[in-house]
Amino acid sequence: MWLPATQASTIMEHMHLAGTPLFDDQFRVNLAALLVWRRDVRRFRSDPLPAGLLEQLVALACLAPSVGLSQPWRWVVVDAPERRAAIVENFSQANQDALAMLAGNRAALYARLKLAGLVEAPVHLAVFVDPTTETGHGLGRRTMPEALAYSAVCAVHTLWLAARAQGVGVGWVSILDPAQARWALDVPEQWQLVAYLCLGYAESDDAEPELAREGWEARQPHKGVLFRR
Repeated sequence: MWLPATQASTIMEHMHLAGTPLFDDQFRVNLAALLVWRRDVRRFRSDPLPAGLLEQLVALACLAPSVGLSQPWRWVVVDAPERRAAIVENFSQANQDALAMLAGNRAALYARLKLAGLVEAPVHLAVFVDPTTETGHGLGRRTMPEALAYSAVCAVHTLWLAARAQGVGVGWVSILDPAQARWALDVPEQWQLVAYLCLGYAESDDAEPELAREGWEARQPHKGVLFRR
């Protein structure tokens, strides 16, 4: 059920004060279903999201873990038509460059893939990491400074799951020149682009990734990437 951002904040505060929740078997089943049905959406309906829902999703995403409690994520809602158009052009050029590097059947398949929902999606959300933030006092960053960007990725995934729980699809557009995107969105020079997200209601839902359905790649079993030492 969607809640206004102020009400959602009140509920989160109440949950914090109520003590440790009990996650039962049904919750675990539902959580597994959420993970299975979280998909990278590229085919959106144009229906707008309810007022306040995006703010609620970002508030939940900000509960994600971050190194040293640095909270380095910066969320930019892209509404201006000229800025959206610049991002679409950025994607189109990067997509053509990627296609030019392929040949044969792979190139033909790539050309058929729909790799972004930038035109149809009602919400564009750029996610940056601020590597200069003093929040967290630098804890945990000396040996792994990239943990700041990893923290922002955790927030993206948290938003992705929260959105899917509300029936909202998310598409991560990575075929972009990040420097051009930063310039087009007029953000501080030190911010680094982590993700450009499209949000909206999907044309249809599917538990299988679209790239798997199209034959681009198959999901690998977890046993093949789990090691013990």
